[in-house]
Amino acid sequence: MVLAFFCYATWLATGFLLWPSYPVLALAVLAFTAALQSSIMHEVLHGHPTRNARVNEAFVFLPIGLVWPFRRFKTIHLRHHADERLTDPLDDPESYYQALWQHDELPPTMKFLLKINNTMAGRFVLGPWLSCVGFFIDDAKQMIAGDKAIRKAWLLHAIGLAVVLPIVQFGFGIPLWLYILVPVWLGQSLISIRTFAEHQWSEHPEGRTVIVERSPLSFLFLNNNLHFVHHKTPTVAWYKLPKLFRDRREEWLRMNNGYAYPNYFALIKAYAFKAKEPIVHPVLRRAPEPGRAFKPRIRARSISGLGSAPVPAEPPKE
Repeated sequence: MVLAFFCYATWLATGFLLWPSYPVLALAVLAFTAALQSSIMHEVLHGHPTRNARVNEAFVFLPIGLVWPFRRFKTIHLRHHADERLTDPLDDPESYYQALWQHDELPPTMKFLLKINNTMAGRFVLGPWLSCVGFFIDDAKQMIAGDKAIRKAWLLHAIGLAVVLPIVQFGFGIPLWLYILVPVWLGQSLISIRTFAEHQWSEHPEGRTVIVERSPLSFLFLNNNLHFVHHKTPTVAWYKLPKLFRDRREEWLRMNNGYAYPNYFALIKAYAFKAKEPIVHPVLRRAPEPGRAFKPRIRARSISGLGSAPVPAEPPKE
């Protein structure tokens, strides 16, 4: 994949050549590459650029963004693609909504942080830390409980980190604390611009996913600003999404009940310091329930293995 080579080449050139003379600019470019690799990981988990999942995984094996093990991201994201359960606090692992009963049990400090995190500015600053800490704690619990797939995902991630961290510290000469506080943090913050309004609750699944029609960040997001188009055609390559949207623009906007914005500036203007959605899900999970309603079926031998696209999930029987 040319894009993956471009990302790694930019990362290396920035660290070795730009950092010594222009450190501030270098940190900004490194943040860009960390965010871009996150978008490339998303493209890879959906089955690009080849038909071989292991070859595709090799393109993103070195985790320059440090945080997310690829196989964990793949597992979580493919489960998220069960559109019938989008935004469900328990069934959708990428939902920002919380179950009422779980939120009621949180300490006041955590409720306050989540309230800040529900604004766009808060998501940009606090979002990466809150999501990472929660993710690490949850994965640690599952590994302690004996989940072998998660252990393997983290082992592979650790091997990648064993290559990346020495390059950063001793090759680039960038202190690890600085690399974490600027490129890693800022890279995830850039991605949060896209994810902030990607989904909302709607009685109709098609109305839960946004379309942001234009953005100078489209390349960084690999056109995932056209998120509804991606959800309806998850195996279509990123560079085909704009034409797919343009050719059927009115149909797409009608299909998702008009949940659209002209650009991200419109979102920032409206929600920089104002919550767009409630923290607690307005409809689902209002009381404790035993277990999950269902798990989406994945076209793969295992959800943590070689799949690339979700099969439409069957809704739970009432």
